Formats: sequence, C-alpha cells, structure tokens
Amino acid sequence: MAQTRSYTLDDVVQLARSKSPAWFRAETRKENEYWRYKTFRSDYNPQLVLSGRLPSFNKIVTPVTQPDGNVIYREINNNEVQLQLGLSQVIGVTGGTVSVFTDLSRYDDFIQDYVQFSGQPVSIGLNQPIFQFNQFKWNKRIQPLVYEESQRVYFEELEQISINATRQFFDLLLAQINLEIARKNVESNDTIYQIAQGRYNLGKITENDLLQLELNLVNSRLDVSKALVEQQTAALNLKSFIGLSDTDSITLLLPEHIPDFMVDENVALSEAIKNKVDMVQFRRRKLEALQEVTRAKRASGVNMSLQASYGLTNQGQSVSEVYQEPADALRVGLQMNVPIVDWGRQKARIMTAEANMKMVEYQLLQDEVNFQQEILTEVRNFNMLREQLKARIKSDEIADKAYNISKQLFLIGKISITDLNQSLASKDRAKQAYVSTLRDFWVAYYQLREKTLYDFHHNQLLVRDIQTE
Repeated sequence: MAQTRSYTLDDVVQLARSKSPAWFRAETRKENEYWRYKTFRSDYNPQLVLSGRLPSFNKIVTPVTQPDGNVIYREINNNEVQLQLGLSQVIGVTGGTVSVFTDLSRYDDFIQDYVQFSGQPVSIGLNQPIFQFNQFKWNKRIQPLVYEESQRVYFEELEQISINATRQFFDLLLAQINLEIARKNVESNDTIYQIAQGRYNLGKITENDLLQLELNLVNSRLDVSKALVEQQTAALNLKSFIGLSDTDSITLLLPEHIPDFMVDENVALSEAIKNKVDMVQFRRRKLEALQEVTRAKRASGVNMSLQASYGLTNQGQSVSEVYQEPADALRVGLQMNVPIVDWGRQKARIMTAEANMKMVEYQLLQDEVNFQQEILTEVRNFNMLREQLKARIKSDEIADKAYNISKQLFLIGKISITDLNQSLASKDRAKQAYVSTLRDFWVAYYQLREKTLYDFHHNQLLVRDIQTE
C-alpha cells in the first residue's frame, strides 16, 4: 500500500548525492580518472617483462645466393626457441631508458641433427635521446595537474547535483503550494458563494455580483485540476532525478529556517582561488602551451639518440656452457638527424607555437578576471537574496492578513467583489513570490558552494583527496 513520505530539502539533496543517476555518472568518471592517473604513474616504475619465441619452427625450401651469383635451393628444417627476462626503468629527467636483462636461445637443425645454445647471462643497456623533446619530463609536470583537475571537477559535479536537486525540490514544492492554495480558494469561494446566495435573495447584492462569485468558484475548481497535474508531473521528475523508484507519495517540507551567516567577498574569492578547478586549469593550459613551444624548438635542431649495452655472452652445445666463462659483449650506437634545408618549415612551427603561447597567456588573463568577477557577483547575489527573503516573508504575512480582513468586510457588505478578488490575487502572488525567493536563496547557496568549493554555513572545505579513499 502506497504511503506518503515527507522530505526536507537536505533529505532530497543527500539522496541526489548518493543515489541519483547523475551521482553514478560522477562516480564513474572519478574512478576512470583515478585509474588513468595510476596508469601514468606506472610508466615511471620499473617494468619486468618476459618475452620470447616459443617456438619458431621452419620446414621450407629457400633460395640461397652463391658467391658466383648462382642461386641454389636448399631445404631448411630447424627450430629456434628464445626467452628474455628484462627489467627496464624510465629516466624521467633525461627521457632515456635503462634496462637489465638476461636471455637464452636454443637452435635445432633437424637436417644436420645439430643443437646449439647461446645467450647473455646478464646485460645492461641504455637508450638515451640527446637534444630531443622529453615527453616524460613534461608529463610529470602536466599529468598531476590533469588528475587534480579531475578531483576538483568531481566535487563541483556533486555541488551541481545539489543545485539541480534544489531546483527539482522547489519545482515540486511550488506545485504543492499552488495546489494547496487552489484547494483553499475553492473552500473560501464556496463559503462566500453560499453566503452571497442568501444575501442575493434578500436583495443586498446584485445578480452580477452573484454570478461573479460563482465564476470565481468555477475557476478555482479548474485551478485545482491544473495544479494537481503539475504537482504529479513535478513529483515524477523529482523521483527520477534523485533515484527513487517506489510508488509512495512525496510531501515536501518548506525550508523556512534560513542559515544566519553572511559571506565576505574577499574570503569567498580566496577560497575559490585555492579550491576551484579553474586555477588548476590555468596552470595546466600554460604548461601545455609552453610544452608545444619546447617541442617545436627541439624538433628543429640536431636530434641524436645513444644506444649502448654492456654484458656477458657465450654459446655452446649445452645450457651450462653458456654460463661458463662468458665473454664481454659491448654495443654502442649513435644515431643522428640534422635538418639542413627545410624551406622554413621548422621556423614556421616555432613561430606558430610561440604565437599560440601568447594567445593562451592573453586568454588566461581574461579568464582570471572573469573568474574573479563571477565569484564576486555570486556572493553579492547571495547576500542580496538574504535581505530580499526577509521582505518576502513580511509581505506574505501582510497579504494573508489583508485577505482575511477583506473577506470579513465583503461578508458584511463593506467592500465590493472586485476588491475581494484583488485581495485574493495579492495573497496568492505574495505566497508564490515568497516561495520563489526562497528557491532563489537556496539555489544561490548551493551555487556559492559550487563556485568556491567551500561551505560557508559550516565553515568547511568541500574538497578532499580522492587518492586516499
């Protein structure tokens, strides 16, 4: 059996932040960004890899070119097995890679019934780019900022969920209040109409006044039907947003208790600068632009790569012979690429990157000004709504008292039906304006939290380290 459940604004916000589809999406994005960051960090950890060929079997006829140029076809029937176990480590500062590995190979020639082993018991290698762009170095500066952005975006998404939940809450609350107003108006208009019929029979009011009162009653009943549909629609929308699937009815409690605090503009701006994703984005965008300038400059000069390895090697008819008195093995290679004539292509790339850097710096200056102005506007709007709400509360009380007085005056014939209708309309407008202002206040409250990631009501930070969870 369906029941009626009552919810406060805080209840609805907490449900939205723990069960809503929007919350699940935010959680999924947070988890994806976490594992993306873990993947980045793993690039700088040692990598232990076992690789090889198990096996590489050949039974074919292949042409073999002789010293005099003739070609003789030879039958090949062999198999090769190779295993290598290696440990490699990225050198983030230089962009190189150092490795330590050991390998062992076995070769079988089935035609000549011949077996041979070879291998390197231990070897140390270095692959070091010289004068080249070091992506590892820049990633170490930029990727932590990307992850920090994802942290702050997650908490901003939570506050955005609170804002949307507040809007949905007041959509339903206003619909419920409109329904309540419409039902009370039906009761009031019905009472007035019944009394007016008696007064009409006594000749104290005109037929036109009686018809106007009857029309008020009919219209108020139509208002009830319309308000009921709007209330049901708003209830379905709220349930869908906060993730409720039950059939229970929802009744919302008016959040009339207003937190007694004011927000200082300088404090709000300071918290926003410390906490908001925007400031992290500014640093990341500037680094990315500088990265592209460095990339363009490195690509235009001499590019070299040093490859070197030193270890022990041996071969024999058995595995044990590979490890008996191995000989030294040394390899050193230096590759280079020097642009001679490129018809200005590299210069154009550098100039393009530098121009983009200037554009980013200019845009960042403008974005910082807009960011600060947005925070100040939000604070002023919040403080203004606090004062405005006090006036709305008083207006609602006055309009309600004025209507009750007008109703009694009409019943004793002191005012006209027109005056009564105006008083009724003023009462309804005052109640709706009060609830609308209350809505604007609470939306502004959560918007201020989203803009600063700081709760000024409870004086606490809204950002925490996701990585420690």
